[in-house]
Amino acid sequence: MQIFPAIDLRDGKAVRLVRGDYDQMTVFSDAPEQVARGFAAQGAKNLHCVDLDGAKSGQPANSGVIRRLVQQGGLFTQVGGGIRDEARVAYYLELGVARVILGTAALEHFEFVEQMVARYGARIAVGVDAREGRVATHGWLNTSGVDSFEFCRRLRDAGVQTVIYTDIARDGGMAGANLEVYRALCGIRGLDIVASGGVSFESDVTALRDMGLYGAIVGKALYTGALQLPRLLALAEEREEAQQ
Repeated sequence: MQIFPAIDLRDGKAVRLVRGDYDQMTVFSDAPEQVARGFAAQGAKNLHCVDLDGAKSGQPANSGVIRRLVQQGGLFTQVGGGIRDEARVAYYLELGVARVILGTAALEHFEFVEQMVARYGARIAVGVDAREGRVATHGWLNTSGVDSFEFCRRLRDAGVQTVIYTDIARDGGMAGANLEVYRALCGIRGLDIVASGGVSFESDVTALRDMGLYGAIVGKALYTGALQLPRLLALAEEREEAQQ
């Protein structure tokens, strides 16, 4: 299983929100590039980065920081937040971003997802952010009436290979991942699921690993020291090593 340490950006800083609430924000670093270098030094191979300003407004505001994160190299970086047209998709991919995450645009303009997948293949992922089983948009400010599981199936049928599924109620709460949700999502064959939201304990990582999930995003638990990245990386690899 892949571990994705997270850097959420607001006003150029590395921050964490609680359940997507922009009024419950903690700034962890004024230098996101140093945070990324620290992750790499601890053995990370991946990075999950979200432009929170862009997710809220639809106008990416932290592109300069993201450029520096990518240019320092060494990490498979996936980026989301405010990516709602092909110009922005192409910009990030040309910059060296490994995978671009569509969110609000995927729900509001599904044909856009189909076009981007047809053009860029596996370099397009979709972030499905769920509140009580319904898809939320615009930086989690709005909740639609669309069932999140049905939407994941629709994405798979459209050719999307990777979905980052966030349980908003668990995000930033340090209360553990919603394992029942991810166990059910494993039933959607042909889709790589990345768990996001509330991964707070080593037991979360081992449970998700043993389900066969593709990946897990870890944010606040790393910043607070509740989890240690080298230990998580070792746990994530244990099942693969056992099967070899």
